[in-house]
This record gives sequence, structure tokens and C-alpha cells, in this order.
Amino acid sequence: MSILLRHLGRLDTLAACTRYCLEAVPELHGRKLAIVPDSWSTRPEDLLPVEADLVIASVPYRIESLAAILRAGHPVLALAPHTLEDIYQDIRLVASVVGEAAKGESMATAMDTTIAGMRARTREFVRPRVYCEEWGKPLIHSQAWVKELIEAAGGSYLGAPGTHTQAEDIAQADPDVIVMAWCGAGDRVPLERVVEQRAWEELRAVREGRVYCISDELLNTPAPTLTDGLKALSQCLHPDIFGTIEPPLGRGILHFSSGTSKL
Repeated sequence: MSILLRHLGRLDTLAACTRYCLEAVPELHGRKLAIVPDSWSTRPEDLLPVEADLVIASVPYRIESLAAILRAGHPVLALAPHTLEDIYQDIRLVASVVGEAAKGESMATAMDTTIAGMRARTREFVRPRVYCEEWGKPLIHSQAWVKELIEAAGGSYLGAPGTHTQAEDIAQADPDVIVMAWCGAGDRVPLERVVEQRAWEELRAVREGRVYCISDELLNTPAPTLTDGLKALSQCLHPDIFGTIEPPLGRGILHFSSGTSKL
């Protein structure tokens, strides 16, 4: 949520944030905000000292943590988007809460226009099959809005969004491209180690050097940064047209052979 507030120019409304917010929005470090756990691990006592008019929580939740947020006694806005359209509506909602309704409307419209433009551009492209992973233990397919981004970028999404899978099932599917964007991991997914541990050395994506890590906040955060995630995906899927992915958008395995790899 801090990323969205930064785009809205309203970081001044924050009374507290999570450590993930500090990583995604470094300028928060100088604001002396209370640091609280995320909506996966919050307890009532974590929020009781916070002087907030509203707590905004977003997926992923645990039922126990959501209950804890409610028991803390603050008004709560709980967001659970599934699709890009859901995200546009949430942006409009949060923008209206902080007094920036016009800016939120403009932001949502700009995102929709950018994604629609990419979708039109890639409509006739050959579509590589893409396995995109939100978490590695257990293996979880990325969310439905990521499926939409992959399709807009000219790919075919492998599997059911948000569901658990097994390394063996992905190996059997043998995707053309593998993308890792683990929640909270930034761009630090250990690609070579993952491939080795799952015995994926012979997969087409690995042999052809098409295994990528895209920075977490570009795919998993329901915010305007998703358009940067779209750019990163287009580079992973069609590097001959959009160029090769490079930091800060992400990185990939350039070579993998006999347990030796380079980034």
C-alpha cells in the first residue's frame, strides 16, 4: 500500500508500515514510522499502540491475522483484489480515502491504457507457455492479475492462478519460460539453487536460459508498478522485440550447465 500512496503523493498519511514497505519505498526510513507485522502475521497487540484512523490491509491474509486486525479496534479497509479491474477499483477507493480521487482515477486509467496497448501489440505474437511462481515452499502459481499481465505481454499462462502445484507437475508441463516473483523476496530468488533442488536442469526453459526473477513488487503489489512488471514480462517472453531484462526490473539465468551458472 505504501507504493500506491507514494504514487498518490500521500506518504504523509502513514502512521505505521511494515518492513516490506520500507524495502519497497526507501524514503519511508526517515519518517520515524511505527513498524508493524504484515496482514499474514499481525497480532492485536501489534496494532494497539498505533494511532491510526484507518488500517488498510491487503492480501495475502491468514484468517487469524485478519481477526487480530479487527480485534485491535481500528476501522479496517480490507482489500482482496483478484483481477486488474479489481486493482483499478481499489486504487480509486484508496485515492478517495486520502483525498486524491482525481489522481486515482487518472492513475487507474493510465494503467488500463498501457496494458491494453501492450495487449494489442502482442495479439499476433507466438505465445510461449509461462510458469509464474508467487511462492516456492509450497509452490504457488501467481495470482489472476499476473495471468492477465502475462497474456498482455504475449504469453500463455500455465496452470490455475493462486493454486498450489508440485515441482514434478511443472517438469511434466515443461514450460518455455519460468518466472519467479516470491512475495517479500524482492529480486533475491536463488534461481540456480531452485533449479537444482527441483531437478529441473533438463527443462526447456532452463536449457535455453529462460528462467527469470522479476522483482516482487512489480508483480505481487496491486499498484501502478504493475506496468513495470508488464515491461519485465514482455522482455522475458519476447527479448528479440522488447530487449533483455536487466536490473532493477529483474534478472535471469544466462547459463546453466553441470551445476555451474552465471547471472
